[in-house]
Amino acid sequence: MRGTGKAEIFVMLAHPVGHAKSPGMFNEIFEQKGLDSLMVPLSCRPEDFDTFWAGITAAENIRGVIISVPYKVPVYHKCAAAHDRAARVQSANSVRRQADGSWYADNFDGVGFIDGLKAGAHQIAGRRILQVGAGGAGASLTYCLAEEGAAEIRLNDIDRDRAEKLAVLVHKAFPNCRIEVGEPDPTGMHMAINATPSGLKGTDPLPMDVSKLTPDMTVVDIIMEPAETALLKTAKAIGCRIQPGRPMMDFQVEAMSAFFDIDRKDRSHG
Repeated sequence: MRGTGKAEIFVMLAHPVGHAKSPGMFNEIFEQKGLDSLMVPLSCRPEDFDTFWAGITAAENIRGVIISVPYKVPVYHKCAAAHDRAARVQSANSVRRQADGSWYADNFDGVGFIDGLKAGAHQIAGRRILQVGAGGAGASLTYCLAEEGAAEIRLNDIDRDRAEKLAVLVHKAFPNCRIEVGEPDPTGMHMAINATPSGLKGTDPLPMDVSKLTPDMTVVDIIMEPAETALLKTAKAIGCRIQPGRPMMDFQVEAMSAFFDIDRKDRSHG
């Protein structure tokens, strides 16, 4: 029986949180495994975040939290320790309670993205890649693409300063990867990635110059819903290989499940 007084509680935090898929996905896993665990969606106004997080920390039976916009950076700074993946982007999308009650941060955006690309048989090493979006998820993607051996990454973001800072940091960590900040133009690229929210709504503008796409390119969108964004539909019509956002989430859930140790194989996590 799930949802007893002994249930272990996990939280999905975002603002707004109505679009979040993680609670449904994790609760289905808990059901399948017969675990007395629950994941609940929670939200708070940004100005109430400090009060909210104090309450989350005080709630002793909350074992882990999945974090989305706009709280990935604020939650990271509430953690006592972090995996390098989270530390290098100063952003967390998952935190777990440690034995002393403090929080440990990790970031699986890039992990899920890379695993999804590999599962789709998309090559990364040696490739030239356009990435539009250098925010929380985008930063994680850039590091992981460079780590996987991308030859060149052209970064574009509405906040050019943010993109330039990211480019410097990633190149310092992975000097063999050439990184430039430029226009959302896929000319000369093997792969073009949308790591922005543009495409969530049907009225959103296309995130890149699709007139420069050619059939030999791969186009990737990290948006989960709609499953086939306007960008992907356009790319498919041109003849490009496409990769939707769902595999990234599926592989993140797999990695997060291990991170949270939902089966409680390792009691040292608290």
